[in-house]
Amino acid sequence: MTPDSTQAWYALLEKPWFAPPAWVFGPVWSVLYVLIIISFGFVFLNVIRKRWPVKIALPFALNLIANLLYTPLQFGLRNNVLALLDILIILATVAWMVWAVWPRARWIAWMQLPYALWVTFACILQVSITWLNWS
Repeated sequence: MTPDSTQAWYALLEKPWFAPPAWVFGPVWSVLYVLIIISFGFVFLNVIRKRWPVKIALPFALNLIANLLYTPLQFGLRNNVLALLDILIILATVAWMVWAVWPRARWIAWMQLPYALWVTFACILQVSITWLNWS
């Protein structure tokens, strides 16, 4: 599977009227990845240094795994349903991350707001794409 064939496949999918153009995803994820690196790094560093219990890092680790699985599920397997289930897991773990870290570092919790907003939008988009392309 080549990037060109993946782009061609995605371009052929029916999308809702609110789907952003493809070029939007790169800049949005670039900003989100910076926030993710800073916040996740801070959490994992505090757990590694034994300042925080491992349970605080658990939703961050699960989120990272689910986030890494999304592209292979959506574009590698071309499976909208699995991608939808995965993005719902991502959204649930973002909420769990905020809840877990809030008592110790509220600024880390607040850093998840743009991520949470984008993933919420992405969930709505993925539900729509899955529905529109149900076969």
